[in-house]
Amino acid sequence: QVHLVESGGGSVQAGGSLRLSCVGTGSTNCVGWFRQAPGKGREGVAAMHTARGITVYTDSVKGRFTISQDNIKNTVYLEMNSLKPEDTAMYYCAADRNHFLQCGLTSTYNYWGQGTQVTVSS
Repeated sequence: QVHLVESGGGSVQAGGSLRLSCVGTGSTNCVGWFRQAPGKGREGVAAMHTARGITVYTDSVKGRFTISQDNIKNTVYLEMNSLKPEDTAMYYCAADRNHFLQCGLTSTYNYWGQGTQVTVSS
């Protein structure tokens, strides 16, 4: 059974930073961070194949966000720097077992966390 719990969201001013955490149980090797703003569709932000350490980012966050892992803590992080108001959204982590070539922003993820809110004010 896979269970994911996100934390670390909050309210910051533009230019600020937040670090989201996704603690997982169960056997997975592909973890993604997604976000959904009010009235918009879900967007893939970053993904990591945890066994190979391969990462992928959506263009709008490249250079600002970093996905990383702590295997001892079974945690995947999303470090978010230089935050912009357009980064405001509910952020979700998702996980599954995928081949590293199928671990990305449009992959199938069967396990999702409950989400954590990120609000960036101008």
